[in-house]
Amino acid sequence: MVPSVARQMIREYIYAYSAIAPQTGDCFSMIAPYCNTEAMNCFLQQLAVQYSHYRIVLILDKAGWHISKNIRLPDNLFLMHLPPYSPELNPVELLWREIRRKFFHNKIFNSLDDVEDNLVVALADYHNNTDAVKRLANGYSFFNKIDGG
Repeated sequence: MVPSVARQMIREYIYAYSAIAPQTGDCFSMIAPYCNTEAMNCFLQQLAVQYSHYRIVLILDKAGWHISKNIRLPDNLFLMHLPPYSPELNPVELLWREIRRKFFHNKIFNSLDDVEDNLVVALADYHNNTDAVKRLANGYSFFNKIDGG
C-alpha cells in the first residue's frame, strides 16, 4: 500500500535569504515577507554589518532582485553571479535542499505563521551547528590556504 499525503491548496509565501561560508561553517539568514530588491538590500546590509571585519564574495544566480540596478552594495561585499542554469555551483543550494528534506517534506501547515516557525527552527539548526554547514558545503572551499615554504 502506498501511503497517502494530504494536499495543501492554499498558496501563500514567505522567503528566506541565506549565505553560508564553507570554510568556517557560518550561516547567516533573514526571513522576509517579500522577495524583491528592497528585501535583498536589507539582507545585504545586515550581512555586511554582521561580518563587517570580512571581505565577502557572495555567489548568486541572476534572479531579478540579485541583478537589479537598485541593489545597494555595502563596501565589504562583492557579488559573483553564476552562469544560467547552474545552481549546483552555489553552496547555499545545498542548505535549501537539506532544509526542504528534513523540515518540510510531506508536511502540511495550518498557517503561514506555522511555516515561518518551522523555517526559524530549520535555519537555527544550521546557524548553531557550523560542523553541519561545513559538511553540507564540503568541496566548496574555493579559496583554501596554501601552505608553502
